Parts: sequence; structure tokens; C-alpha cells
Amino acid sequence: MDTAESTTVHPVLQALAAGRDEFTAIRRDIHQHPELGFEEHRTGERVATLLESWGYRVTRGLGGTGVVGQLQRGTGSKRLGIRADMDALPIVEATGLPHSSCHAGVMHACGHDGHTAMLLAAAKHLAEHGRFSGTLNLIFQPAEEGLGGALKMMDDGLFERFPCDAIFAMHNMPGYPVGHLALRDGPAMASSDYVGITVHGNGGHGAMPHRAADPVVAASSLVMALQTVVSRNVDPLQMAVVTVGAFHAGEANNVIPPHASLRLSVRALDRDVRALLRRRITELAQQQAASYGCTAEVDYRAGYCVLVNTPAETDFARQVALELIGPERVTLQAPALPGSEDFAFMLEEVPGCYLLVGNGDGTDAAFSGHACMVHNPGYDFNDAALPVGAAYWALLAERYLSVS
Repeated sequence: MDTAESTTVHPVLQALAAGRDEFTAIRRDIHQHPELGFEEHRTGERVATLLESWGYRVTRGLGGTGVVGQLQRGTGSKRLGIRADMDALPIVEATGLPHSSCHAGVMHACGHDGHTAMLLAAAKHLAEHGRFSGTLNLIFQPAEEGLGGALKMMDDGLFERFPCDAIFAMHNMPGYPVGHLALRDGPAMASSDYVGITVHGNGGHGAMPHRAADPVVAASSLVMALQTVVSRNVDPLQMAVVTVGAFHAGEANNVIPPHASLRLSVRALDRDVRALLRRRITELAQQQAASYGCTAEVDYRAGYCVLVNTPAETDFARQVALELIGPERVTLQAPALPGSEDFAFMLEEVPGCYLLVGNGDGTDAAFSGHACMVHNPGYDFNDAALPVGAAYWALLAERYLSVS
């Protein structure tokens, strides 16, 4: 970096960029040793050991395998929480990289290795150079991928033992230029619910359907009827998704089975819409089944809630982003995402913001082969995003816990 260029780079970003190699190595080590939800023993211990070596007071085993590192300085009364997730996915890695997973069938396909490394890099910088007054709580969460690790940490007393006045989290996002920051106030990620529907009929011979109550026909009609929930019951200006992802019935071509089952994924960006979807799906299942002489059993399981970023904390997060990298690399009000995140549960307890950091848009030839969407066997976290993510956390902590 030449002198003219360095004058335009924020000093915190310069400092974190200088230590990039150390945390790239840590990130790749975590990537090479992925662990599924609530099994992050090696990762959690690595995190805890590093935090202790930098002077943090460390609590292990919160929420099973979660780790919290706390650093207090000065006389400030404000308390800040920053969260990173640590778990991997049950996917066979196909990147072919030197740091590919050494655990068959498990890989970091969502970048949680990068999220952990970014927060660790910020933790070291803040311990050695941070100017702040108050309490910093760094939360390394297990089991984000569908297992509710956030709720488990909260059930274990996360916010009672480590009170936070605000909490923040970050996720990498393929499609944005590397290091670009994207924020949004209000609903930012969808709720996600699981629905299992079993249609009970009366089985019989395929040659004599009049002597049976066919659950296949009833369930097929229900699949079509469910398409009207979004198109005819939900406000066209609201987001909702009802996906029938599985349909199972019978084994033989000449047998009308006694049962048929559907499995649905249901998402919304509004709490009232989420409630509407539940009511209409349940009604349709029961009424459609009854119209064919069948009955329907509905197993509706509430999953992750809508992730809602609070306005004041999101505006604060925007100002930090603008200070760090300038308006050309910041999206102030990004589109909402239909995916889901259990950080949403933390935001129901504590105000805060969940933001995105770009993982690359495919224009970098050296990384383009891995710039696919997350949850893909060819995905890898872009190490070029590490300094920006780490510097963002360090600057946010210093600004939130500012020395008066």
C-alpha cells in the first residue's frame, strides 16, 4: 500500500489489515476442522484459549458449547454485546482447497469460520489497543444452523449473566463486493416455520377407488390450494413464502394408501403475516381433507422468528460503517432476506442490528470459483473480508463504549 492510498484508509482498518495473515490461518484451521451444532468442542476451546491469552474473562459451556469473553475497562456503565456463530453444516465439501474439511460430510459452508475469526481479530485488537470505557461481551454461539443455539444460550442465562444494552452480529453475503457492508432497519430476515401435514384416508384397491377415501387426491388438492394462501390471503405488499418441499404417499401403483404426508417451509417478514399463514394453512388442510372424505393432522412447529433490527441501533451501525469504509462501500437500506437467523431471538430481548459483509461478487478471478451462495459444497469464506469485518467490530466497540 503506497502512502497516498494509506491516507484514505481508516487507521483501525489499517491495523487489522496488518494482522490479516494471523487470523487467516486461524480461520482456515477452523474451516479444516468443522463441527456441527452443539459439537463445537475444538472450536470453542480454541476461541476460549485465545480470549484468555488476551486478558478476557472467559465463560465456557454456555448453551452447551458456547463461549463468552468479557473485557471491562474504565468506569463506563454501557454494556455491548457482539455475537459470532461457530457451527458447520452436514455437507460434503467440494472446494478442493488445501484447507478443506478433514471431517467427512461436515463443512463450513456458511462462513461461520470467518465470522468467528473476524470477532477474534477484533478481540485481540481491542485488548491490545482499544480505547473504550465500559463492558464488552463477545458471544461465540453454537448451533445456529437450525438447532436454536441462541435460545439455548439465553435459556442458560446469557443476558442475566452478561447484560447488554445493545447487541450486534454480522454475516457474510456472496453477491456483494468483498468487504462491502449492507444494513437495514426493521424486518431484515424472515421467520421460518416447519409444517407437517398428514392426510388420513381409507386405503383400498386401485381398481376400486369408490370403496376408498383417497388421501393422495386430497393431499394433491391441498398442494394446489396452499398456493392461494400467499396470492389471495396475504397483502400483496407483504412478503410470504409457502413451499411444499416433500410429498410422500404409497408404494404400489395399484394400491390406494391410507395416508399421505406433506412437509412445508413457511416464511414471513411480519409477525401478523406469520400468524395469518398458520391459521390459513391449518384451515385449508382440514377443510380440503374433509371435502374428500379424509381428515388432516397438522404438526405446526414454530421455528425462527422474524429478525427485526431496531432503528436507533441500526442507525448507529450505519454511522460506524460510513466512518470505516465510506459511502461508496456501504448500502444503507439493503433489501430484506427470505432466509432466517436465530440471532432474531436475541434481538427480541436486546435492541441491536444484524448486518452483512460482502463475500465477493465473482469479479475476483482468484476467488471466483468459491463466490457461490452459502450452503453450497463449493463455497468458501473470502479471507479478504476478514480485515473489514474485524475492523468494523473494533470501531463499533470503541464508538459505542466511547471514552467521555
